[in-house]
Amino acid sequence: MASATSSTVDAEPGSTDVHLPDAARDLVKILITGPFAVGKTTLIRSVSEIRPLHTEEQLSEASAQVDDLAGVRDKSTTTVAIDFGRISLPGGIVLYLFGTPGQERFRALWDDIAYGALGALVLVDARRIDASFDVLGTVEESGLPYAVAFNSFPDAPRHHTPEQLRAALDLEPTTPMVTCDAREANSSIDALLALVQHLIDHHPPEPR
Repeated sequence: MASATSSTVDAEPGSTDVHLPDAARDLVKILITGPFAVGKTTLIRSVSEIRPLHTEEQLSEASAQVDDLAGVRDKSTTTVAIDFGRISLPGGIVLYLFGTPGQERFRALWDDIAYGALGALVLVDARRIDASFDVLGTVEESGLPYAVAFNSFPDAPRHHTPEQLRAALDLEPTTPMVTCDAREANSSIDALLALVQHLIDHHPPEPR
C-alpha cells in the first residue's frame, strides 16, 4: 500500500457514484468496530463516498432487557448485521468499511464479517471505557492490527490524559490512539488514516 497523507476524499459522502476511481490500486477491507452506541454507523455515514448500507432496526422492549442503555438513553436504533461504506484515499488506496454490531448477542457474526479484513478501527466512548474491553479482546484474539479512536461525545470527560486512557485500555505502545468526531468527515478520515499508516508501517503487504 502507498502512504496516505491527506484528509481528502474523491467524492462527497453519500454520493450515488458507485464506480471505483481510475486511480484505485489497493482495495482494503477495514472493520469499524466498538461497543453498542459508540458511533460506528455515524462514522461510516460521514465518510462514505457511496450511499452507505445500514441494517438498523428500532430498539424494542425485548432488546432493552439485554442491551445496556446506561449512558446512551437517547439511542433508538441499533445495527443488527453490518454497516458498509467505501472511501478512496490518496495514493490509490480504497477502503471498504464494514461496521460490526456492538452487542455480544451478535458475536456469532464476527468471524464472517472480519474474514479478509486487514485491520480494524476500534471506536471507544470515554464515558463508558469498560464497555470496550470485550470488543478489544475479540479484535486482539483475531490477530487483526488495529487503531483506537475515542469518539468525542459532547459530555465525555476531558480530564483524562492520553497516558491514562492508553493505560485504561492496556494498549501496546505501538497501537495508534486518536480522538475523532464520528459526525465530521475529516475527523473520521484522520482516524482511518492513523490505522492505514499503522498498517503500512508495521504490517507491510507481501510482495505481489
